[in-house]
Amino acid sequence: MKTLSENACFGGTQGVYSHASEACNCEMTFAVYLPPQAKEGPVPVLWYLSGLTCTHENAMIKAGAQAWAAEAGIALVFPDTSPRGEGVADDEAYDLGQGAGFYVDATETPWAPHFQMWRYITDELPKLLFRNFDLLEEAQGITGHSMGGHGALTIAMTYPERYKSVSAFAPIANPSGSDWGQKQLRAYLGEDPARWQRHDASILMADRGFPGHVLIDQGADDQFLDLLKPEALADAIARRRQPATFRMQAGYDHSYFFVATFMEDHISHHADILHGL
Repeated sequence: MKTLSENACFGGTQGVYSHASEACNCEMTFAVYLPPQAKEGPVPVLWYLSGLTCTHENAMIKAGAQAWAAEAGIALVFPDTSPRGEGVADDEAYDLGQGAGFYVDATETPWAPHFQMWRYITDELPKLLFRNFDLLEEAQGITGHSMGGHGALTIAMTYPERYKSVSAFAPIANPSGSDWGQKQLRAYLGEDPARWQRHDASILMADRGFPGHVLIDQGADDQFLDLLKPEALADAIARRRQPATFRMQAGYDHSYFFVATFMEDHISHHADILHGL
């Protein structure tokens, strides 16, 4: 693991690191924020998965999360959204290829050799983190925005024993039923829609739900509402009677101004659960 930068931030440290990823077969970059409480011992950790076109840097700079994480005493992890570099497959469209990994393990050509983001996020990067940082492995939460909200929800519902808390900002809620999902899941996983379902938050919610309380914020003026399909997830939550708070926020769009506005609520949601373990 290489240290690219470390900066003092709200009494803690904001670091950026890289490493050679076996899962993605390339160099991967990620960021970790350690709150001031980490100087005294291990702290809970909140994963933040970013959306289309983003890198580790977008949320690290724009989400305003560090101030609230420092107050709450939890670490933040900002992974990249896809493999990158020479020899890594890409597409001219912004919503496929580099910057658009969709948090799945690709099985199809030309994506399979590098686009193993599910394995990277759930296996390889956690092992690296817990070897190198003083974090509480038993106190992990996960959140994300847009494509990252999709990833956070599907990963949390697949590994509820690991992720004790989950939330999402404007998640791609029903990718197997949306143009933001069908295109990518077909490209990465093939033509069989049955293979897409384990990566659809609305289907997973109806099928298994989550053992804890789920927090979802969605901008009511989001320019991508028809692609995100929040109504599918809200319906699945209602039909399952899942403990959840699902808020349609009037006047807010899909931007990081929306994310930053409600970040304090999400940090508090995770901190209350993770510190209460």
